[in-house]
Amino acid sequence: MKNSEIKELTTQEIVEKLDAERSALTRFNLNHAISPLENPLQIKVTRRNIAKLMTELRQRQLTEK
Repeated sequence: MKNSEIKELTTQEIVEKLDAERSALTRFNLNHAISPLENPLQIKVTRRNIAKLMTELRQRQLTEK
């Protein structure tokens, strides 16, 4: 997910995507612990997406004040 795509989302959509990404990360980690994933880079990409979403959410919170 690109930063430009994230900036176009509403705050509510960012929160929803953040929840979805966190649950996906948990699922990837559990599946990877049991048997190796086909593409272990999915974990890295998901972590980065979570960080991007959290950063945008925090920037919006700071600009509201």
